[in-house]
Amino acid sequence: MSDDQQRRLLRKMLEAAIDAATPSKLIKAHLPPKPAGRTIVLGAGKASAAMAREVEEHMPGQIEGLIVTRYGHAVSCDKIEIVEAAHPVPDEAGRSAAARMLKLAESANAEDLVLCLISGGASALLSLPSDGISLEDKQALNKALLECGADITQMNTVRKHLSAIKGGRLAAAAHPAKTVSLLISDVPGDDPAVIGSGPTVPDPTTFDDARDVLAHFGIKGPKSVTDHLNAGGEETPKPDDPRLADNEVHMIATPQASLEAAVAIALDHGIRPVVLGDSIEGEARDVAKVMAGIARQVRNHAQPAMAPCVLLSGGETTVTVKGKGRGGRNAEFLLALAVQLAGADDIYALAADTDGIDGSEDNAGAIVTPDTLERAAAMDLNAMTLLSDNDGYSFFEKLEDLIKTGPTLTNVNDFRAILIL
Repeated sequence: MSDDQQRRLLRKMLEAAIDAATPSKLIKAHLPPKPAGRTIVLGAGKASAAMAREVEEHMPGQIEGLIVTRYGHAVSCDKIEIVEAAHPVPDEAGRSAAARMLKLAESANAEDLVLCLISGGASALLSLPSDGISLEDKQALNKALLECGADITQMNTVRKHLSAIKGGRLAAAAHPAKTVSLLISDVPGDDPAVIGSGPTVPDPTTFDDARDVLAHFGIKGPKSVTDHLNAGGEETPKPDDPRLADNEVHMIATPQASLEAAVAIALDHGIRPVVLGDSIEGEARDVAKVMAGIARQVRNHAQPAMAPCVLLSGGETTVTVKGKGRGGRNAEFLLALAVQLAGADDIYALAADTDGIDGSEDNAGAIVTPDTLERAAAMDLNAMTLLSDNDGYSFFEKLEDLIKTGPTLTNVNDFRAILIL
C-alpha cells in the first residue's frame, strides 16, 4: 500500500469507531416505555444534545427537559432546551444550567419519568458547586486536577464531593419519579459512577477518598474547597440509598464496541487486528514508550502477531503539564511515539479523541508516519524540545498531520491504531 492508502486506512478505522457510538444509531432501541405522566429529559455531555434529538424523534408522550453540552456541540431540538457551556474548565453557563436542571428534577412526581442522557464531558459541563464554594474556586481546582496528571476516576471522586448534583444527587432529587439513564462511556472500565461523575447512580466514594486524591497530588486548593472537604457534611447517595433503588442504567456505547468496529475494518483489508485493551491509562509519553516496544516486537519477532497487523487500543491517558505548548494527550502520545520509533520502516500510527477535540484544541488527533522525524528535521522542528514543552499540536500542525473532524457529537474516549506492515 502507498503512504496515502495507509493514512486512509487509519482514518477509516477511526471513522468506524466513531460511527459505532453515534447516538442516531443507538438511542431508539434503548428508550423506556412511555410513563403515565411527563418524560423529563435531563443530561449533559458532548453527545447529549444529539442524544436528546433522537429522544424527541422516537419517544411518545409529553416531553420537556434541559440538556447542557459543550460549545459547538449543540443540536436543534423542539421540546428540550439545549444550553452550551465550557469544557474542560466549567463556566457560569454550565453552573446556571445545572441549577435549573436540579429544580426540574425536583419537580418530578411518581407518575413522571426522568430520562437522563449522560456522555463524556458531563462532569465539567454539569458544574453546580456545593454551598459555600464559588464557581471561581471550582474552576481553579478543576484546572489543577487537569494539569497534575490525575486520572478521570480520581478527578471525579473530588468533583462529586464538591457538587450539589453529581454522585447520585440528581437522581435523589427526582425521587419518587423513576430515573432511567442512557450512558455513552468515556471512562476506562465503563463504571457508571465515574461517567459524568455519576449524577444518577450511587456513589461508593467518600469525602475521605476525595481528600486523599488532593493529598496524593499535593493540591491544596482554595480555602472553601479545603473547608468543605474537611467538614464532610452530607455524603453522596450510597448503593443502599432507597431513593435510587428502582432506577435503571443502560450503557449504550462503549470504547470496546468502537474498537470492535475498527477490528472489522482491519479484517476487511487483510490486516490482523490486535486489541491491546479498551481502558489503557497512564502518562501519554509512558504509554507511547510501551506501545513502541510492542510495535518493535512485532517487527523483530512476529509477536504478539505477524505483520501486517494493527495494534488497537482505547482508554484515556494523562499529561502532567510542565511546558507552555499546545497539545492534548493524543498529540503528546504521538509525538512521544514518533521519538521512540525513531523512523522505523513501515510503521504508521493514529491517535485521536473520538469527540473530535484533543484536549482543548481544534484537532481530534494526528498521524505518525515512518518519515515523520525526517520531515520534521527538514523543517528545523526538534521533536524532543517540543515534547518537553508539551507542544505536540505545533509539531503536527507544521507537518500538516493533524486530524480535524470537528465535533463528532459522541465520545467513547481515545482511539489509537498502530499499523505495522
